[in-house]
Amino acid sequence: MSKDDTLTNVLYKKTYDEVNQCIQCGYCLPACPTYKSMETESASPRGRINLVKMAAEGKIDLIEDLKVPIDLCLGCRACEIACPVDVPYGSILENAKEVIHDMEVHEKKNHAFKDFALNQLFTKPKSMKVSSDLYYLYQKSGLQKFVRSTNLSEKLVKNVGSFEKALPKVPAKKYQIKRGRLYEAKTENAVKTVALFLGCINDAVFYHVNYYTLELLRVSGCNVYVPEEQTCCGALHAHQGQMKQARQLAKENLTAFEEYAVDTIITNAGGCGAILQEYDHLLKDDTEWMMKAKKFTGKIKDISEVLSSLNSLPFTEKLDKVVTYQPSCHLSNVQKAGAFPEWLIQQIPGVKYIELPSKNSCCASGGIYNIQQYDESMKILGDKMDEVNIIKPDIVVTSNPGCLIQISHGINTYGEGQPESIHLVELLARSCGIYIQ
Repeated sequence: MSKDDTLTNVLYKKTYDEVNQCIQCGYCLPACPTYKSMETESASPRGRINLVKMAAEGKIDLIEDLKVPIDLCLGCRACEIACPVDVPYGSILENAKEVIHDMEVHEKKNHAFKDFALNQLFTKPKSMKVSSDLYYLYQKSGLQKFVRSTNLSEKLVKNVGSFEKALPKVPAKKYQIKRGRLYEAKTENAVKTVALFLGCINDAVFYHVNYYTLELLRVSGCNVYVPEEQTCCGALHAHQGQMKQARQLAKENLTAFEEYAVDTIITNAGGCGAILQEYDHLLKDDTEWMMKAKKFTGKIKDISEVLSSLNSLPFTEKLDKVVTYQPSCHLSNVQKAGAFPEWLIQQIPGVKYIELPSKNSCCASGGIYNIQQYDESMKILGDKMDEVNIIKPDIVVTSNPGCLIQISHGINTYGEGQPESIHLVELLARSCGIYIQ
């Protein structure tokens, strides 16, 4: 039996029952951003499901026929919310990506840079710290200013280089959270003890987001543990079909957090929170680890959900700003916590909140989708920015680092009036008088 036959059988065993749940009704079509932008059935959830079914039956080739439609999926999972028969599209997509990845490994297709970034950078806290230090130096030395003024990154790396201008200004390194310690509440009595998941990208480049998250928890009465050995959540690996690596990272995080007697683990990135909340599914073939994961996943909460439930933010400053919000797809569609950020924004004194008409449609960041599928991503982002331009907000709020980069890029590329793009926790921090100097 060839490797192709073996992987086809694997796809059949993992997905065939799931793909046959789809009744091809088409309710998913209006919810799918790639179907709306590409207007082709193979770019729709039901179309992709049918292709996976045909590949599992050996009727089409995994690489030649299935790879491109699967790669063009954002993985936003809005189709799951729209589906009347609860087809587990996320699981189908995950298994298809894993089989495609394994076939490419077998065929020795070279993805050296991607593999290095995913497995030698994002998963290594020490490597991420070095990257963070280098980025800080790049910014403070004046080199970033030179690169931006000359558009050097765009000239060197067509299209993708333009994202450099969307990267955040990082604060002094003293605001980077130290691991392996307890940060005590800033209230007279602590009302809750939690643990904080830092993430890899947030900890290296968006550590101001982690800082604001920590301080908001502390002023709300929380003691906060920051486990030393936590690592990358594995979401980017899962998006690329590297499920073996994702499962290993899951095990490392379960071990890192299991010693802490907390009932809540805080995340501030929708993409991270979604996969953390599905570790039990990720490890379903290993009974011992799956049981550990079930305890863990029940503790995962987005910062917006926890702050909403505590309802004790000390708002001290009135923000006379027009604000709109682009939700994280995974926060809404997987964590089912999409209502909390909007509720919090509307509690801020002085804020005029205007809902984005297509708020439930993906911004097309999709992990690194906007890098791998730049043109398709920009079609979707351009439509999103048309709505932002009509609203003319002072601030566009997001709740995921990838979304924050994407929206910032959208403002730089398509924006009118140049509104500010910030994470939800930064907006809340300002209203509570918490600033980074």
